[in-house]
Amino acid sequence: MARGGTLVLAAVAALGACGPTGAPTRNAQADNEMIETVDIPQTVTAVAPGTTPMAERIAVIGLLNKRNGLSRDLTLRPGQAVRVGDVIVRLRACETTAPWEIQRLTGAFVQLDVRNPRGQFERVFSGWLYKESPSLNVVEHPIYDVWPKSCEMTHPGGGEPAEPARASSSRSSASNSAASADAEPPPTSPPSAEANSAR
Repeated sequence: MARGGTLVLAAVAALGACGPTGAPTRNAQADNEMIETVDIPQTVTAVAPGTTPMAERIAVIGLLNKRNGLSRDLTLRPGQAVRVGDVIVRLRACETTAPWEIQRLTGAFVQLDVRNPRGQFERVFSGWLYKESPSLNVVEHPIYDVWPKSCEMTHPGGGEPAEPARASSSRSSASNSAASADAEPPPTSPPSAEANSAR
């Protein structure tokens, strides 16, 4: 029984050293250290024939300075970064959905580093952004905003292009038939109060 109690105490002590997410807590001295970004090469070595390799894709990223209202388009390949004043925009990846997909999306994995008052760059955003759905992931920064505009890439053949969603229109897709000729045409102006009361 003493041995089982010792194991329980050891487990409780180990859990006590963990933070709220279960990971070991960091000491106060480590908080002052610079966090360095380490680039890990991609491990994907083969892509489907006809697909543009990640390193050859080209994305256009919009950058807006909210203070002065200036925006510019940045043309980047995955792995490239560009510094514009006090901001560094880094593109890690870009992707578009295949032509045969119903929902068309253009996405980019972007990292945004901004110079802080101490003169050091710190990461304020890292994640996927989507041109067609900007609200899925938002860059929350008081001065800078970034968004994907395009990603040039090809997809392998293999699927029929999806039929684009049709916009609503006043024209009917029903065929013109004799039965529709007998139907009363829609009024060109709203009926008067007298016509409404007669109905």
